[in-house]
Amino acid sequence: MKRRDFSLQLAAVGLGTLCAGTAAAQGGPVEGTHYTKLAQPVAVSAPASKIEVLEFFSYGCPHCYTLEPTLESWAKRLPADVVFKRVPVGFNALYENYQRIYYALEAMGQVEHMHRKVFDAIHQQRQRLDKEADIAAFMTANGLDGAKFIELYKSFSVQTKARQAQQLSQSYKIDGVPAMAVQGRYVTSGSQAGSNERALAVTDALVQSVRKPA
Repeated sequence: MKRRDFSLQLAAVGLGTLCAGTAAAQGGPVEGTHYTKLAQPVAVSAPASKIEVLEFFSYGCPHCYTLEPTLESWAKRLPADVVFKRVPVGFNALYENYQRIYYALEAMGQVEHMHRKVFDAIHQQRQRLDKEADIAAFMTANGLDGAKFIELYKSFSVQTKARQAQQLSQSYKIDGVPAMAVQGRYVTSGSQAGSNERALAVTDALVQSVRKPA
C-alpha cells in the first residue's frame, strides 16, 4: 500500500507482475528492476556476524495482512545468521496509532501472541482500533491487561520507538508497504519483484549476495 494514491499502486503491482515475471525467467533478480540498491547505506542494529532483514508494514495495510501467513512461514525458515525484524510505518495518523500498538505489544512480550489477532480485528472484524477505550477493550478480550497496555501505548519509550521507526523508513525511502530491506543496502517490494511473495524470494537472493565474500 502506497503512501499516496492506493489505486495507482494496485495497478502498478499488476503491471509489475508481468514485467518481473519475464525478467525472473531470465535469471536472478536485477538491480533497478526487482530491487533497489541504496545510494547511502543505512546503519544496521544487528551484530556484525548477522545479516539484518526488515519488513516494513502496517496493521492497516491489506497487502501486509494478506502476506502475513506466507511471511511467518518464510521467517521461520531463515538461516541462523539472519536477524529478522518488523518495522511498522507511520504514513498517516491512523498508521502512527498502529505503530504504537505494535511497540506496546513488543514491550509486553505479546507480539507473537497478538500480531495476527490485531490484523484480523482490523481486516476481518472491521475494527479501527484508533480509540484508547476500544484498544483497551480489545486487548482485555484477548487476555491482556488493557489498562497496562494503554499505559505502555502512551509511554515515552513506545513513542520514541515509533519515531525511530519513522526515521528508519525515511532512511530506506519506503513509500509503500509491505517492503523488505536487507542489511541496510537493498530494498524490494511486491511492485518491484512482481508480487509480495516474489519479493521474499528476491530478499533470499539479496541475503545470499550479502553473505558471499567480497
